[in-house]
Amino acid sequence: MKLIAKLTLFNTVSKLAIVLLFVSLLPLLVNEILSQYTNHYLRQQKEKVLAEVQQKGIDYYLQGQESYGSYTMLKEEYISLEPDANATYRDTIETSPRVIEDDTLSYRVLRHVFETSNKKYVLEVGRTTGTIGRYSQPLQRLALSVLTGLIFLTLLIDLVYTRIILKPLNTIISRRILNARFPFKDAAPPVKTTTSDFVYLDRCLVDLMKKIKDAFDKEREFTSNASHELMTPISILQNKFENLMVHGDVSEEIQEKILAMMNTLNRLKKIVRSLLLISRIENDQYAKTETINIYRMIGEVMDELSDRVEAKNLKLTIDIPLNMEVRGVNHDLIFQLFYNLINNAIRYNKENGSISIMAKKTQQGPCIVTVEDTGIGIQREELDTIFNRFKKSRRSSEDGYGLGLSIVKSIADYHSLDIQVSSVQEEGTTFIVGFP
Repeated sequence: MKLIAKLTLFNTVSKLAIVLLFVSLLPLLVNEILSQYTNHYLRQQKEKVLAEVQQKGIDYYLQGQESYGSYTMLKEEYISLEPDANATYRDTIETSPRVIEDDTLSYRVLRHVFETSNKKYVLEVGRTTGTIGRYSQPLQRLALSVLTGLIFLTLLIDLVYTRIILKPLNTIISRRILNARFPFKDAAPPVKTTTSDFVYLDRCLVDLMKKIKDAFDKEREFTSNASHELMTPISILQNKFENLMVHGDVSEEIQEKILAMMNTLNRLKKIVRSLLLISRIENDQYAKTETINIYRMIGEVMDELSDRVEAKNLKLTIDIPLNMEVRGVNHDLIFQLFYNLINNAIRYNKENGSISIMAKKTQQGPCIVTVEDTGIGIQREELDTIFNRFKKSRRSSEDGYGLGLSIVKSIADYHSLDIQVSSVQEEGTTFIVGFP
């Protein structure tokens, strides 16, 4: 899962958890808010009564009566004044029942004691709890709607901000990893970002790529120089052995030993030439400006290998469109690539087996070419290393040097070709070459 997906998932889950917690606590919060609001309302009513008593006197309410009581038409609120000489000066707010006209109702009651005209009075201001609960559901729905809207808004903001903040990381991955082709050329410019962690990551990747390139260049230079230097003494030895062979006084036994040494030199010469070819490919010494016809290219390869096909009595099937072309390649290298693949298909095939060479167009590129044989196959554990240099598979004969498929891989990488291999022992091997 991508980092941005994980962050988005975390933000969504965390906010969902907040919503669930809020929903579970919402009734308590709303009831507390309504209770505090009711308390505040009762205090306002108390202050209003006390202000009128102070301005108009207590008789304004009592009107010659010993006590006073009043309530609204629906009995939702009431006010009472009663004398009480033993009352203590302490305000209380509590929920308690009151009987009004034979109806017992639950009220939120504020009780206040004050003194006027040298007499203590108890003032009660009450409001039914049913009135308080009437607003609970609308307030809960309103709060939930507002919270849901805010959650969606913050999710959108988080998503946009996360994409912005992670954009440099995506650029680093794209430039330094996904689109970086080995061997690395000149490094792309530093990624612009204000996040110090990304700056550090980008700098470390650039330094790492530079170290890898330097190490690869040294290895490539050594291989090239060593191959060049080896060709001279090999040629000298080969000439000397040839001169010895033409001398008439050399015995037959000595001639056989010289011939064996010449064969060894020839093998060494082929290895050096292969290494030189790989080195030149990796040093970009071949132009990629030619256009080749795949059908004619395979025909040229088969012209050189036809004797080997006949020697094993192999059935050859070629299914390639006559007008299929690829551009921007090197003819000699592509020829070498298919020569090695088809030569291996012949060498490791069974007597009276078959080879199938097919090509077709694809949406990803101009074409893919498939070379399939019915040979002895490759062991599964060797499939991941068959392109490594000097890595000889168990099926290889003594004449193999472990460089044929390395050359194929170097040519494929040089042309940005996609090469895949699948194999089943004793059933055959299939190579698929995709042109970009």
